[in-house]
Amino acid sequence: MRPDKPLSPFEFTLYRNYRIVHGARIALAFVLTFLLVRLLQIPEGSWPLITLVVVMGPVSSWGNVFPRAVQRIGGTIFGSVSGLIALKLELLSLPVMLLWCTVVMFLCGFLTLGKHPYMALLIGITLAVICGAPPGDMTTALWRGGDVIFGSLLALLFTSIYPQKAYTHWRIKLSDSLLETAKIYHAGFSPNLVDKPRLTQPLQRLLTGVVKMRAMLDPASKETRTPRSVFEGIQTLNRNMVCTLELQINAWWALRESHLIMLNAPTLRRTQQMTEKTLRALSTAVVEGNAGKIDANSDELAEISRELRELISASNSSVQVETPIHGYVWLSLEMAGQLERLSDLIRMALRK
Repeated sequence: MRPDKPLSPFEFTLYRNYRIVHGARIALAFVLTFLLVRLLQIPEGSWPLITLVVVMGPVSSWGNVFPRAVQRIGGTIFGSVSGLIALKLELLSLPVMLLWCTVVMFLCGFLTLGKHPYMALLIGITLAVICGAPPGDMTTALWRGGDVIFGSLLALLFTSIYPQKAYTHWRIKLSDSLLETAKIYHAGFSPNLVDKPRLTQPLQRLLTGVVKMRAMLDPASKETRTPRSVFEGIQTLNRNMVCTLELQINAWWALRESHLIMLNAPTLRRTQQMTEKTLRALSTAVVEGNAGKIDANSDELAEISRELRELISASNSSVQVETPIHGYVWLSLEMAGQLERLSDLIRMALRK
């Protein structure tokens, strides 16, 4: 998929209602699979339905479903072979069959805590399913294993029909987060206010939304083949900016004397305007896939950082108001640096 593809209004509607779309997809897939099983009179027909729900149910994006289905097929094949061996051994010696199952289940438990836990878990589940067949009944065992693979392939088929992409969902969520940050920033530093605004709940909701985005990083990386470290960096900076913003607001309103001094400082006012402008530009660029809007603000952000460093060096405020002013200016410098790094990483995530 093209990482820089602009998002259409239809995609916005689809992904803002992704839970409804996911539920409708699973319902339709279940009904069609049920009809297919009945029409073809597939033995052990409940297993394709169970597999379909297990593979599609917990996750909705293609980046999650595809590796999950592949792992399920791999685990099913290995578990099926192990189960067939167990059924054959049962005809020869029950203790030997139990010893074989013990070895396979030990391997399953050991690998479950490794790199591919879902595949390892499926080995044990499939072994249990196959061993549940009557002793020596290879036909039932083979049908059960084949039905699980059939259900996994159907899950891939239904998910691939206009699939939901974690990367697209992540772009929408990131855009919303940056825009909400800009709105809170504007409200917190508005020159028209005489008292500190109550922004604790909006900041908490914003931070909660940012944390929830972490679940999309791994599938988004797989879908775009962009290194996960790029998404991790954006996630970390996005979270840090929310925390920095909260500290900035507290420093801005800490003392009336320091607030009045900072309110009349042209450099700080220009910094606030540039910060809000950059946040909104990044929000738009993520949706439009246009890195040019990010580049336009880079030089200005660098200039702002230089002016803030000079302001810190030249400050000679009284001791009483020095700490809030220095704290706010330092946090503004930190916010500018975070925006510069975030711009670079978003540019990397949107590259063709």
